[in-house]
Amino acid sequence: MIESDFWRDPYPFYDQMRSVHPLYKGTLFKHPGWYVTGYEEAAAILKDARFQSRIPLPETSRKYEQLKHVQHDMLLFKNREDHRRLRSLVGKEFTPKMAESFRPFIKDAAEELLDQLESRQTADIVSEFAFPLASLIIANILGVPKEERHQFREWTASLIKTIDFTRSRQALAKGNAAVIKLTAYFKDLIQKRKTDPREDLISRFASLEQLTEEEFLAACILLVIAGHETTVNLISNGLFCLMNHPAQLAVLKDNPPLIESAVEECLRYESPTQLTARMASEDCEINGNMIKKGEQVYILLGAANRDPNIFPHPHILDIKRNPNPHLAFGSGSHFCLGSSLARLEAQIAIPVLLERAPKLRLASSDIQYRKLIGFRSLAELPVVLN
Repeated sequence: MIESDFWRDPYPFYDQMRSVHPLYKGTLFKHPGWYVTGYEEAAAILKDARFQSRIPLPETSRKYEQLKHVQHDMLLFKNREDHRRLRSLVGKEFTPKMAESFRPFIKDAAEELLDQLESRQTADIVSEFAFPLASLIIANILGVPKEERHQFREWTASLIKTIDFTRSRQALAKGNAAVIKLTAYFKDLIQKRKTDPREDLISRFASLEQLTEEEFLAACILLVIAGHETTVNLISNGLFCLMNHPAQLAVLKDNPPLIESAVEECLRYESPTQLTARMASEDCEINGNMIKKGEQVYILLGAANRDPNIFPHPHILDIKRNPNPHLAFGSGSHFCLGSSLARLEAQIAIPVLLERAPKLRLASSDIQYRKLIGFRSLAELPVVLN
């Protein structure tokens, strides 16, 4: 049974686990395996090819067939040769240079969203700023018409629940239904782009013979999920952190170039992705512990990023923290492809909002997180703008 305090603040629980052992074997959240809360252990496992990614649904599962098939073809759950092949193809589209080319579009999109809120006294940052901003950007990159992007919110929320420890049969059924709709949507859009190519990702992917149709569809679906979830969480968590730490917010306002360092600290302090899973492909020894072939390993990124052995005063938000070698985007071969883009979106969105709403403050002291173990995700972030 998960205590209600965990959803508000999981870090005391992580500290307690780490104090027992940074590599803890047990059955937490009803899932048996190794739970990694130590930074050094997490970094070592993330970089070790013997620990492989695996699809969240059992291979033998006959239910939720569409969901399982799409996950099977996703880059996120591929290993070794298949992973290298897909990452080399998709990765060309997500370089730091590519992200930087979107700077004017991101700035304009953020300003346009704030124009719509200009006459408002209050707003929800999650649903009225962070989510529509991320949605506009990933839709633009993929080539999704602006007027069709609104349906992605429900689909993304449904699919995130299918890979979280809290998932229920109902969540899996909804996720399966969402995958069916997304697959049909992208099949239609891909066909349109093959007939009428444009300057977008789907048009470029359509010309790649190395991608199977299934891999193409899975890549589009993964980019929709990743392009929304991580970025929305980063922007909304970042703003929440800063409003909760007015002294740090004041430092940032007095020294705007600190935004890059501030975003890195928000990534560490409230990591958008809190957990990633691996499976040992052979017997492996980590920090004196033998992890047997086939055992599950759960890397708690949120815990590793607050390991006091690496981060002095880990529970203090310090936007000048240096060095800051956090693992918010993972490490090794599965390092997040969209990290440059997510960082840039936050580095632009947060200052634009602070400039447009200099008196920005929380509208409520009762801020709720979504009940997800793998993600640090605010249900909403109500603010007073003026």
